[in-house]
Amino acid sequence: MSRRCLLIWALALAGLALIALGALPELAAASASPAQAWSSEELAVLSSLRLSQLPPAPADPSNRFEDSPAAVALGQRLFSDVRLSRNGAVSCASCHDPARQFQDDRPTSVGVGVGSKRAMPIMGAGHSPWLFWDGRKDSLWSQALGPLEDAAEHGGNRLRYARLLQAHYREPYEALFGPLPALDGLPEDAGPLGNEAERAAWQTLDAPTRTAITRAFANLGKALAAYEKRLQREPSRLDFFLDGVVAGGPSSGAALDEREVHGLRLFIGKAQCISCHNGPLLTDQHFHNTGVAPRGVAAADRGRAAALATVRQDEFNCLGPHSDARPDQCQELRFLVKQDAALEGAFKTPGLRGVAERPPYMHAGQIATLEAVVQHYVAAPHAAVGRSELQHRHGAASGGHAEARAPIELSAAEQQDLVAFLRTLSPAASGAYCAVIPPSTASDCPVR
Repeated sequence: MSRRCLLIWALALAGLALIALGALPELAAASASPAQAWSSEELAVLSSLRLSQLPPAPADPSNRFEDSPAAVALGQRLFSDVRLSRNGAVSCASCHDPARQFQDDRPTSVGVGVGSKRAMPIMGAGHSPWLFWDGRKDSLWSQALGPLEDAAEHGGNRLRYARLLQAHYREPYEALFGPLPALDGLPEDAGPLGNEAERAAWQTLDAPTRTAITRAFANLGKALAAYEKRLQREPSRLDFFLDGVVAGGPSSGAALDEREVHGLRLFIGKAQCISCHNGPLLTDQHFHNTGVAPRGVAAADRGRAAALATVRQDEFNCLGPHSDARPDQCQELRFLVKQDAALEGAFKTPGLRGVAERPPYMHAGQIATLEAVVQHYVAAPHAAVGRSELQHRHGAASGGHAEARAPIELSAAEQQDLVAFLRTLSPAASGAYCAVIPPSTASDCPVR
């Protein structure tokens, strides 16, 4: 070997040794992939996406039992009880399966009948002021009550649920909420939203009895909400990567590959995903019309626009007789708009954590794959109801929506990289879709 070759070899070995010792940070930085270089503005955005930045869910003044360990324990039992249904086969966990991110992988959920919407994962739901795809409920406990009386979901009625509490949960219920109403001599089934016979039976009850039964029904929802508010997501590969990037060091052994990093850059930049999918839960908690086609011509849905009146008139809302809140604590509801053209056909922005593992997508499972979802946003189709924000980006009339952005233009390769990034949002650990119940260490984590 020539002297020159030996000298080059010796210098190379010396340089590698110095880098390993941290003596040549400039050289090490120069050798890093350009994909790892982020501007200060980008770093601020990336930091905001970390799950570690998620604050505690805000307190719900309409449910004074939500922090009670006894309420959490009762709610956990109720959540999996199939007796909370007309046919004795459907529980909350049927559509919100702990082994499936507390959803059911179906385009539209199946209870005692077939529903019209996709089941949303309920982890992190306590961070949202509005529940369901259209926001027709304003609290977790009020949301929990809706399916119980829905004919296609649980199909039950208030008097039957009061009897269930009396027969199987009297002791924990009364320790929390006080005595259950006397039910002797009352019909087996009765409720204001049941079938014709159940509605007729409800009208035969005097007003104090109806109020007492409804109060027990509301308390059932408050126990369920206490449990549901404890459902927590676990960190993803992205979180470990971002923790390292924000700290200015390596990605804690969970580095993203070049395509995934490029997809992340697209997500917070050119693809504009960050405009709606932001924060640690990757949702702005708002409602948008993105031109998603209804499942059928007859199934056109006004979305949030129709729900505005529904939530305002709901007897279980924050201002209702069964709320524990003072009126001045119900600001979201008190100042809710009566109508807004931009909300026609608008649905809630879903959080994207774990998104790769829960196809199909959109509010009624209209799109089968992540690849097709990205293609939908690039295509920017016209909306069947209202005006699509994506069309507005392409220069269509806004109808009062003032948020104008450039069209989303992504090459086929960029779309693939964006999908690769979305797959990094799954938990880094298996079995991470479950609930750890504070203040104890009780868990309903499935074995996987």
